[in-house]
Amino acid sequence: MRVTVAGAGAVGRSIAAELVEADHEVMLIERDLAQVEPEAVPQAEWVHADACELASLEEARLQGCDVVIAATGDDKVNLVVSLLAKTEFAVRRVVARVNDPRNEWLFTDAWGVDVAVSTPRMLAAMVEEAVSVGDLVRLLTLRQGTANLVEVTLPANTPLAGKAVREVPLPREAALVVILRGGRVIVPQADDPLEPGDEMMFVAGEDVEEEIQRVLKGEPA
Repeated sequence: MRVTVAGAGAVGRSIAAELVEADHEVMLIERDLAQVEPEAVPQAEWVHADACELASLEEARLQGCDVVIAATGDDKVNLVVSLLAKTEFAVRRVVARVNDPRNEWLFTDAWGVDVAVSTPRMLAAMVEEAVSVGDLVRLLTLRQGTANLVEVTLPANTPLAGKAVREVPLPREAALVVILRGGRVIVPQADDPLEPGDEMMFVAGEDVEEEIQRVLKGEPA
């Protein structure tokens, strides 16, 4: 997969290094010459250019990319990069970094963003997930406003203990995608029994999150 990362600061470089390690073809675009250090991620292609300029993106052949990641420290830049990538170059997947949580509402498909990643929100979610048992925690928004990755840890007194996955009356707009149990990753099957302490992760629409919460607490839907 060919991936372009706009912004070669600490975040952009870290993303590029991880993608290169996973055998993806990566291009880093950075307008600040002082930040252009090819030795930092030598396997990546480095381009000294302004990712907000259409001509620069054309020269970098952005239309040949499968994914664009707008990872600069400026939300305005990330929005412009996302919009150009989606509307001018028809990039299939656009991921954008949100630096200021107050701007998160802007990072939608109207600006070409498929996935918005808010570091403050994710850190808060990780803290909440670490201390919350029995409560639903939103970990990540997928395709802004359409679906979320949410997590619930079943408490010791869960009424679902011993019940099979197929016996849990989840709403149609929710899918149980994985169960974490004692260091194991379980891809849930219909007859798998649930246990106290199970970390259950769902992909679900925001409008059914409360229903999932009620179902897992054994309350009537």
